Formats: sequence, structure tokens, C-alpha cells
Amino acid sequence: MSAEDLENYETDMELQLYREYRDVAGLFSYVVETERRFYLANHVDLQARSADGEIYFDLTMQDAWVWDIYRTARFVKKVRVLTFKDVNIEELSKSDDLTLPKDGLGN
Repeated sequence: MSAEDLENYETDMELQLYREYRDVAGLFSYVVETERRFYLANHVDLQARSADGEIYFDLTMQDAWVWDIYRTARFVKKVRVLTFKDVNIEELSKSDDLTLPKDGLGN
């Protein structure tokens, strides 16, 4: 397999992953980003903990989808992440939660 074949394969896999993400995103309430992974989840619990004077985060997610090109099964019932790095959690807005002004300009 040439380097070009490998690059084309990885590009195709990324495109398939993006399409899957687009198809399933509406099923979830939260987007969670850690230093290693990107998740969609319906339940998120984040706890700051301390050990030996160091602060770390204990993150638990339920009913999650994992953005990982190399996983064969991306849907996960429960995920636990322990990290010293930042964790970003965003609540997704449902399409019916967002209302735009009739003129589209906010006037």
C-alpha cells in the first residue's frame, strides 16, 4: 500500500466518521471535549478532585458516542475519564429551542 493509498483511506474514514457524527448528533444533549477524545452524550457528570495537592477531573458520561476513527463500536453505555487537562462541556440546543426573528436581523 502506497503512502497515497493510505492517505486516501484515512480521508475516506474521516469523511465516514463525520457523516456518522452528523447523523447521530441530534440524539444527544451534550458535546464533551477532552485532550484525547470528543464525545456526544446524554448524561454528563464532572467532578473536580484533589490528590497529593494536584487537581484532576473525574468525568462520567452515559449513553455516549465517541469520535474515534479506529473504534469499530462508537456507541458506549458508560464512559469514565480521569484527566489533569481541561474538559469542555457544551449543551446542545435542540432545533426547536432556537427561534430567529422574523426579519432575520434581530430588529
